[in-house]
Amino acid sequence: MAVSTAQRPAAAAPLFILTFLSAFLFHCGAADSSAGGSDPEGAPHRRFEYKYSFKGPHLSQPDGSIPFWIHTGNAIPSSDQVRVAPSLRSQKGSVWTKNRINFKHWEAEVTFRVSGRGRMGADGLAVWFTTTQGLDGPVYGAADQWNGVGIFFDSFDNDGKKNNPAIIVVGNNGKLVYDHQNDGTTQALGTCLRDFRNKPYPIRAKITYYKQTLTVMINNGFTPDKNDYEFCTKVDNMIVPLQGFFGISAATGGLADDHDVLSFLLFSLTEPGEEPPPVESEIPKEEKDKYQEEFQNFQQELDKKKEEFQKEHPDVQGEPIEDVFESVNDREIRQVFEGQNQIHLEIKQLNRQLAMILDEQRRYVSVITDEIAKKGSQADPGQVGRYSTSQLLNTVVATEQEILRNLNDFRSSFHESVKQIGMAQQPHDQAGAAGGYETVQHFNDIKEHLHVVKRDLEHLVQRNFMHLNKSPFYLVKCPEPPPMPSCLSTVHFAIFIVVQSVLFFCYIMYKSQKEAAAKKFF
Repeated sequence: MAVSTAQRPAAAAPLFILTFLSAFLFHCGAADSSAGGSDPEGAPHRRFEYKYSFKGPHLSQPDGSIPFWIHTGNAIPSSDQVRVAPSLRSQKGSVWTKNRINFKHWEAEVTFRVSGRGRMGADGLAVWFTTTQGLDGPVYGAADQWNGVGIFFDSFDNDGKKNNPAIIVVGNNGKLVYDHQNDGTTQALGTCLRDFRNKPYPIRAKITYYKQTLTVMINNGFTPDKNDYEFCTKVDNMIVPLQGFFGISAATGGLADDHDVLSFLLFSLTEPGEEPPPVESEIPKEEKDKYQEEFQNFQQELDKKKEEFQKEHPDVQGEPIEDVFESVNDREIRQVFEGQNQIHLEIKQLNRQLAMILDEQRRYVSVITDEIAKKGSQADPGQVGRYSTSQLLNTVVATEQEILRNLNDFRSSFHESVKQIGMAQQPHDQAGAAGGYETVQHFNDIKEHLHVVKRDLEHLVQRNFMHLNKSPFYLVKCPEPPPMPSCLSTVHFAIFIVVQSVLFFCYIMYKSQKEAAAKKFF
């Protein structure tokens, strides 16, 4: 049997106390006898094993595969996570390491998230270490009768005892059939009740196998602290296979949840005092020889290409290769010069545009001056004498100064009004007994200032209108139209009356003849 547990009998209280005291005295004596000695039961050495791990943000390759891992069933790898089983009914999937693991002690850190819309979820997620890859099966999407250990995160209560969600450790020697109806409680080596569904942060599970002891620690997902673990369960005197595969599987049933695995990190553990296995020992000698041969072939091809290049380009022989390529400093200097050149070109373009605008303004001024001169020459000589060009300019300047002075008065009045409003909004406790009267007085002053501003504005508008009406451009009147001759004279009227009378008598005679001709038939 690959997994076994030892039941230790319960000792009596006195025997336990004597055993504790004897052990304490033994350790104290050992510490005194060794000067400067350290505790042999120190923390093990941890080494990260990247070939048996995966983590985002570049988790999957463009073809959908995971480096050093395989996925089966309904598992969906993405750039930041692996959706082992989606939230659809009767779905199952799994991911497994491609290479077999050969570590005496190990520690796995799994980060996952189980989320769903329902109050209850199904079925759950499992972390495996087995001698063979259970790619498909009825136990959380993996094969039954496995040889190794499985840590199950069960979210559905099959036995109806209201003891789910739960974390269950189940061992198997390849001959036992998993007890689905009882949620594996009859085969459980360790268990703890933890709700791992729909948590604000991902769930983190740390599974450690060290010196035939399996320990499961859980981060409940209520804090972003990665090291905030709490104890879940511990199995002593547990023997697992020395070689095997790690895997993660999940399945859904009538109910469904999204089972997402964000990362799986594996660490090999080495006892204190032992040298960790060298990295070179993990590569077989055949593969090392193969890689060395490929490197030598590549080096020979590179030398041949160098010789061919030197034969084709004899003028560059003896020059260092570094001079052919641009260095970092040269690239920065080139970018600075290019930027300055671009700025210079933009400034020249703006200068040309400003010159065009000035020429356009000068042309407009010359046209306006010519128009004013033409109108002055065509106007009445008396008016030209009264309003010369200098007088027009003086009138315009005076009007503008008057407008500016009135605007300054308006601004001062407005500032005064704002000041009065600010004084009126002071707290009443600073005003004392006369606060109410002063506030009313302030508002009266504000009203008076506003009336003054309104009156000044009306006066300003009226004055500007008068100045515009007095301008000589408005005094120029349109020329009078020429007198039109009379349309009807006495002779014409008499001729018209005679012609109309003749036509009338002719019509009467014609009508009488017609009537006389018609009477002959009666």
